[in-house]
Parts: sequence; structure tokens; C-alpha cells
Amino acid sequence: MQSTVQQPVVARLTRAAIFLVGTINPGGEREAAVRSLCGDLAGLVRAVGFRDLDGQLSCVLAFGSDAWDRLFGAPKPKDLHPFREIRGRHHAVATPGDILFHIRAVRMDLCFELATQVMSRLGGATCVVDETHGFNYFDDRDLIGFVDGTENPVEQAAIDATIVGEEDAPFAGGSYVIVQKYLHDLTRWNMLPVEEQEKIIGRKKLSDIELDDSVKPSSAHNALTTIMEDGRQLQIVRDNMPFGDVGKGEFGTYFIGYARSPKRIEQMLTNMFIGNPPGNYDRLLDYSRAVTGSLFFVPSADFLENAAADAAPPSVLGSNEGPDEDNSESPASDGSLGIGSLKEGRGLE
Repeated sequence: MQSTVQQPVVARLTRAAIFLVGTINPGGEREAAVRSLCGDLAGLVRAVGFRDLDGQLSCVLAFGSDAWDRLFGAPKPKDLHPFREIRGRHHAVATPGDILFHIRAVRMDLCFELATQVMSRLGGATCVVDETHGFNYFDDRDLIGFVDGTENPVEQAAIDATIVGEEDAPFAGGSYVIVQKYLHDLTRWNMLPVEEQEKIIGRKKLSDIELDDSVKPSSAHNALTTIMEDGRQLQIVRDNMPFGDVGKGEFGTYFIGYARSPKRIEQMLTNMFIGNPPGNYDRLLDYSRAVTGSLFFVPSADFLENAAADAAPPSVLGSNEGPDEDNSESPASDGSLGIGSLKEGRGLE
């Protein structure tokens, strides 16, 4: 049986990232433009990444539930659905999102160039509803001062945690991803004694050592986000990034979690926002507010290539283009860069 080529879900963590969440504008031509990009994305990554072969440039492309119905129809990944908002002591909001680009590299200029090429390729087919530029902060810390991602699985364990298998055979090689933007009230957070912060997170701030269970509260962040099933921990891969706008006084963490089933991430969020048991919520949320929330499915690289083959060549769409018109007699553009085929090879990194 031929193995499925995966998107770079478990690519090495990098020092820079751009997260683009967009909605797809109405119209069959715009949907065709998005499907066409599916096949050209790997070539765009290669073309930009060739400028720095050590830059570790990669891109993951994922689709929301409604977008999947519009673009691909049935069959559909069995656990793909709109992000479910959670109302507890705090609120996990659900926000629009048809398409996600998770772009990573060791340098921000590589991320920025690829994002520019992707959006140019899409033209007026999509509308970006959120763009976040993430950066590595000192020794992998977030802006509240703690190391983030310590318990990420690696190598085969990361693949086992994130990649869909025979449980949904038509979509084997894919993954689910949930994204949320959290804004921190750093003024109030920094007023807390370090010992109090450590109890909220469940780790030592300087050494990153996990607190002993005898002193760690059951409401600690790392206690509520540890999900066990039949004596086994259900892991996810996080690639969270700090972001900020000093002039606006915005300081935050972009949460992005990959898993072979969204249920494990949804359980983590339920524990955080409602509590386990209810009322025993994550006290970090007293200082960090979720302002976005979306769920996507990451199809395999093979799926993207086949989706592009099924797409009719779209016309070039200007960002100010009006409502769809009948352009059946107009010549279509394949959107290529004119420097050789963008479809040679299959990986996205």
C-alpha cells in the first residue's frame, strides 16, 4: 500500500511564524482559485525557501468545516465541525475561519515573502480576518515569562499524536488543528508574586521544572490540560508563539494545537474554561482572554495535489473585484510564476 505524504504538521519548531486565517469569498470562481492553490503551494514554498536552504521554511494549509463543504463536498473528515464556543467562568469565543495558513521559518522575512506570494496567488478569492506574526521569545518563553511547549511529543510520538490513521481511512495522513489568540493583562499578571504565578501554571518559572503533585493545585494550567484515557495520556503538538503590538499595549500568545482528533483539544479547553470538576477552572484565564477560536482539518499533501487537479483554472481575481460575472469566454490564467512547474515534488517544506 502506497504511503500518504503528509503536510509538515510536525515540522521542527522555529523562531518565526505567520498565522493567516481567512474566509473564502462567495462564488464558484473564487472556490476554484483556492483549490488551484492547493496544488501550487508546495512549489511556492520551494521557490521562496530556495533563497535560504537553512531557513526551515514550511507551510501547513487547513480548511474549516463550512469551507470543506463548499470546496470538496463529501466525503468529509469525520470529526470536522465548526469550533464550539465554551461558556464557563470565562468565554472561549468562536470566530470565522474558512482557511488557515501556518507559515514557519527561522527568519521572519521568509515567512513574510511566502505569505505575500500566497495572498497574491489567491487575489480576491479570500479575505484575511486575522493575521498574526509570532516570534520566539528568548529561551522559548511566552510573554508571561514561562517556557511554553515543554511537554511536546517528538519524532514518532509526535506523529502518533497528530496524524489521522485507519480510524478515518479516507483522510489518513491528515490532522486537526485548533487556533486561538489570547491577550494577556501583563500589568495585573506581573503584580502577582512569582510563587503564585508558578501555582497557576504548575511549573517553576526559572527552571521550568514541573511542580510536585503534593504542592501543585488541581486548577494548575498543566494539570487541567493533561488528558488521560485508559491510563494513557492523549498528547497534542503545540507550536504556540508570542505576539504583540507595543503601541497598542497588546501582548499575547497564539495557541495552535495539532491532534489526530479535535476531541482531546476540546476536552482541554473544556477543563480550562469550565473546570474539572466544573468550577475548578484554569486561573490563567483570569489574566489571559481568548479573542479568536477556530477549528480546521489539515488534509494530506496528496489530497491537496488531487484537489488542484480537479479545479478549473481560475481567472486572476483582483482584490477589488465586484460580484461574479459570466467570464466563460475569457482566457484563464494558471497563476504560475513562469520559472518552471510549481507542481514538481509533493512536500510542503
